[in-house]
Amino acid sequence: MKLEDELKMSKFKSEWHHASLNIIFTAYWLNDKVKDLLKPFGVTAQQFNVLRILRGQHPSPISTSEIRNRMLDRMPDTSRIVDRLHNQGLLERRVCKGDKRLVDVCITESGLKLLADIDAMAGPNIENNLNGLTEEEAIQLSVLLDKARG
Repeated sequence: MKLEDELKMSKFKSEWHHASLNIIFTAYWLNDKVKDLLKPFGVTAQQFNVLRILRGQHPSPISTSEIRNRMLDRMPDTSRIVDRLHNQGLLERRVCKGDKRLVDVCITESGLKLLADIDAMAGPNIENNLNGLTEEEAIQLSVLLDKARG
């Protein structure tokens, strides 16, 4: 559906304004779809993002500040997300050997299993949210978004 129909809006200040609103609207739309797919697994999109970062780093530990730098949504409460995942047994925390002020984080076997379950059950649906585009269009969209961010 066109943005104009979704927002019941026909006039935009410029084509750049139209495109900006379309990106923001689509980002929320995608986020809602991912939230719905993750709900049965008991994790939020931010928790899922942290677990995927840890899986990519596995078996090496990573600091909470580095997790924050790699997150899609760089919110300041990464420590709270890590605490919740730790309480669920999905990751381990350890004092950093090089700097006692930092905490190193590693994903647990339970965390890896949860991600495998999500990949098997919801993964294809998460990846196919933009399946209305051809592969070439998806590549073009990524190139244009990268260009927009400069």
